[in-house]
Amino acid sequence: MAGKNRSVGTITKRIEFDAGHRLPQHKSKCRHLHGHRYRMEVTLQGPLCDEEGSSSQGMVLDFSEIKSIAQREIADPWDHAFLVYEGDHQVVEFLRSLPDHKTVVLSVIPTAENLAQLAFSKLSPIYESLYPELHLARVRLYETPNSWADAVK
Repeated sequence: MAGKNRSVGTITKRIEFDAGHRLPQHKSKCRHLHGHRYRMEVTLQGPLCDEEGSSSQGMVLDFSEIKSIAQREIADPWDHAFLVYEGDHQVVEFLRSLPDHKTVVLSVIPTAENLAQLAFSKLSPIYESLYPELHLARVRLYETPNSWADAVK
């Protein structure tokens, strides 16, 4: 039986993918077509499983569960795709002219901040519906090793 004073923890899983983008109105070189090796960290918070003998005893959640959902919902669709803002008409039309090109058209400019928020908004209801005791605490998206954005509730 689960105790009332269960310990709470946070766990984070890192997922990596490659994608291209551009920031069409940016004043610097990011206005040009380019790509990144993105690293996304997904952090969940909740009580540690205290069910004696459970394979999850002492865990918030198995890391593989975090990864499979984030991989399926974010990394796989965005990996080796070009992430383009729907208002970037010239690039959208160009990408549509390429046969079988993997393009993801977004309602926002694909800044690290916006991409982190899109990932958070997509993942939060999925994790919380599958694991009601847990909540998505943060999605951190590294655009470079030294630059990242966080999305939190």
